[in-house]
Amino acid sequence: MEPMDIIGKSKEDASLPKESYIRNISGCLFVQIAPSTMTKIIKEMLPRDVRVARDAQDLLIECCVEFINLLSSESNEVCGREEKRTIAPEHVLKALQVLGFGEYIEEVYAAYEHHKIETMQDSLKGAKWSNGTEMTEEQALAEQQRMFAEARARMNGGAIASKQPDGDQSLES
Repeated sequence: MEPMDIIGKSKEDASLPKESYIRNISGCLFVQIAPSTMTKIIKEMLPRDVRVARDAQDLLIECCVEFINLLSSESNEVCGREEKRTIAPEHVLKALQVLGFGEYIEEVYAAYEHHKIETMQDSLKGAKWSNGTEMTEEQALAEQQRMFAEARARMNGGAIASKQPDGDQSLES
């Protein structure tokens, strides 16, 4: 199996912006974070009166890149152990657990679900033939809670709640 160099993206994936990765001497792809992006993230996370030295920003960028490479590598190993060829979000979550970052799994999963919902809403807004039906805030919250419960069950080794309607769950033998 060929290892994935960037989570869920192959080397030939044209959807990645060229400036988001670089090749090292051996030809492997490595993630590159734009300093302006990192500076923006740092400013958003810290109080307004706190300043960060340029060397500290560079160190944070290097740490982030190293973390992404470590997580990508472990996710690839988890994926390989399951004999899969594509790294899925579940592989990344399992890799976080293996690497000792289990306390962040729920927050990472919540961010992932939020991203999926935003992406879905963006694609629906841009659809030419949208029927105009959108999920209400209550429906979205209920769906989010259901997905959190499924994620907890998966992470705790429990059974996942069925997505089938109640009437279709019984099977006759």
